[in-house]
Amino acid sequence: MNRIGAPYHESERFKSKIRQMRIPLFHLNAFTKQPFSGNPAAVCPLQVWLDDAVLLKVAAENNLSETAFFVPRDDVYDLRWFSPRCEVSLCGHATLASAYVVLNLLKPGLQTVRFETPVSGNLTVSQEGDIFSMDFPAMPGKPCPNPPAALIRGLGPAPLPGHWLEANETYIAVYETQKEIQNIRPDFATLEELHPFAVSITAPGEHSDFVSRYFAPSYGIPEDPVTGSAHCALTPYWAERLGKSRLYARQVSERGGDLWCEMAGKRVIIKGHAVLMLQGSLEI
Repeated sequence: MNRIGAPYHESERFKSKIRQMRIPLFHLNAFTKQPFSGNPAAVCPLQVWLDDAVLLKVAAENNLSETAFFVPRDDVYDLRWFSPRCEVSLCGHATLASAYVVLNLLKPGLQTVRFETPVSGNLTVSQEGDIFSMDFPAMPGKPCPNPPAALIRGLGPAPLPGHWLEANETYIAVYETQKEIQNIRPDFATLEELHPFAVSITAPGEHSDFVSRYFAPSYGIPEDPVTGSAHCALTPYWAERLGKSRLYARQVSERGGDLWCEMAGKRVIIKGHAVLMLQGSLEI
């Protein structure tokens, strides 16, 4: 039987195979020692950068708050982070997860890795036993005397925060008690109107120096389980308020996570653990 057109289709299948790529993929839980807690992050090491549209599709496919991509360059790694909807300028938990992958899986024996990022500059992460220490920029908040109406509606009518701050495109609402933080049920549709701003809520902790939660629905992240980057602003605030430079923080989301934070001049040292949950490859 004559197979008219068969050579064409076989050629197309061959070309399709050539175009396929296999990308290493790791899932880790950051800011925890336990499986099924902390903040899940995906990490995809690359040899060369792919188109941004492809990176975004991979992040959307992973459907985690952030997917980190990095490319080696000399003695550093160029690092970028994507939420399911867009690229973000700074991410703590996915940086911690990326450092775990480099220091424990790709370059075992190294104790420090340096990342270069497009917006947030040089980020150095060191491993001390089973804990990772990240050197991030401090981002002290400024008073926000007139918070947007959507922010107040989105967090609910009562109780009202004691005061408001604004830092790094994040509104920070400071409450009086940890119970208030845990009881808030945000209206995510309303908070989404605040884009590009996210929302952090915080209060003194019952068994920690302070607690927090973080909401970024316009980035595809209704509630982020543990947010390292938010502590670039929370640490300066609580360090000044409590009169101490070293702080233990707890993010009281459903999954929860622990961070040890320290002021270091214009930098913040954020420490935490990570757990490897999955490793494999993504074929695209």
